[in-house]
Amino acid sequence: MSTLESPKKQKSLLLNWFDRRTGLNQLLSEALDEPIPGGARFAYVFGSALLFIFISQVITGVFLALYYVPSTDHAHTTVEYITKAVSAGSFLRSVHAYGSSAMVILLLLHVTQTFLYGSYKGRRELLWLSGCVLFVFVLCMAFTGYLLPWDQKAYFATAVGTNIAGEIPIIGGWMKSLMRGGADMGTLTLSRFFVAHVLGVPAAIFALIALHVYLFRKAGSAGPISEDPLHPVQRTEAFYPRQVIVDGIFALLIISVLAFMAHFNPFTLGPQANPADTHYLPRPEWYYIPIFQYLKYWPSSLSFIGVVVVPGIVGFAFASLPFLDRRMERRPWKRPLAVGTYVFVFLALFGLGYISYQNDHSDPGYVQQLAAQDKETAEFMQRPFQAEASGTAATVMAAAPVDSNLAQGKAIFEAQACGACHGDGGTGSAAGPKLTDVSARRTEDQLIAILKSPSPKMTAGGMTALDLPPDKLAALVTYVRSLK
Repeated sequence: MSTLESPKKQKSLLLNWFDRRTGLNQLLSEALDEPIPGGARFAYVFGSALLFIFISQVITGVFLALYYVPSTDHAHTTVEYITKAVSAGSFLRSVHAYGSSAMVILLLLHVTQTFLYGSYKGRRELLWLSGCVLFVFVLCMAFTGYLLPWDQKAYFATAVGTNIAGEIPIIGGWMKSLMRGGADMGTLTLSRFFVAHVLGVPAAIFALIALHVYLFRKAGSAGPISEDPLHPVQRTEAFYPRQVIVDGIFALLIISVLAFMAHFNPFTLGPQANPADTHYLPRPEWYYIPIFQYLKYWPSSLSFIGVVVVPGIVGFAFASLPFLDRRMERRPWKRPLAVGTYVFVFLALFGLGYISYQNDHSDPGYVQQLAAQDKETAEFMQRPFQAEASGTAATVMAAAPVDSNLAQGKAIFEAQACGACHGDGGTGSAAGPKLTDVSARRTEDQLIAILKSPSPKMTAGGMTALDLPPDKLAALVTYVRSLK
């Protein structure tokens, strides 16, 4: 008997030693013994599911960031490498991509449940306001992550989004420049979006989640719609074990759906962004489509009303709901004005999304162009990964990392801001021609002569003569001729 009890006693002593130094038992008790008026409900799973999916996004995002390089000549190549070459890379990226949509869906469900149950009533104003700020940051998380693959869809959709921000009077130009890192989208844009997506926005979300949970625990669970939000009288049940089990089952269902979609319908990647493509039809992710359609109805003369005034009024009214609706009545059928307004807004969003879909599929030109874009994406996904096919100097630098001449030439190219006109990696822009085929058009001596003494046409376009030592000039020419 003593032999059997000895391991148990040792385990108990170890757990007690650990608990005395960490307070784990008290922490678990505080976290799991939250009283729920009326007991566990399936309707309460969406808040916990949001936290679960956010943690899932952080974990998958960390693994993706191990391969990602936020620059215009590397971003698309690294995402293509993850998708086509890394073991389970496509699955992991698909789970992350579909997870962003799942976060938006769960957020809408959580807000809807909170609204319909009247759970914002009874000294829960700050809890509601913190949730509204979280709503905005989740949308920011989705927006900043959308550009990172640097394919056609990501580039043009983000260009539209930043242009919309530029329509805001007084601060619009500053906001657009801040997001892009300048007038045009390039490496600075990617690096800023990357930092915001992996550091700034997640840090803000973690802090807001902590605040939201604290305010929730302070106010207490509102309970079912028949409960008094200030003085609950129904029998309470601890969060553990029933609600934990219900939340766990729902979380398992979510991850199963994401895994199923990631395995049987992997998230696609299109060809690398080409800013000079004037035919591409940009379309944002599905949750931004209604806003995309809504903004079409506001001409430039009325853009201030459409971009600032109307969304501002709607957002202010939504955030002020606990202050405007002071009655303790929580049953939806007893709040026809509030529920009717909420339903109207949702129907309007669905209607705008449907109109956008119909417009795209009723115009023959749009149908043809969208089909061509889908075909181009499908063909790109079918091609095996080839580093030399990335279309930029990234592959040259990867293939010859020890070539100091190339590295020095690339540094000079960037220091002289050649990419401002010729595009990052020499891919070309509206201000200057592409350089990716210059080795076929110019000899080394011709390029040196042009750099030292540009033609009048080049000078008129903004190009200035370079006064560099011969070795640095040769390094720059070597780099320019390596662009493919």
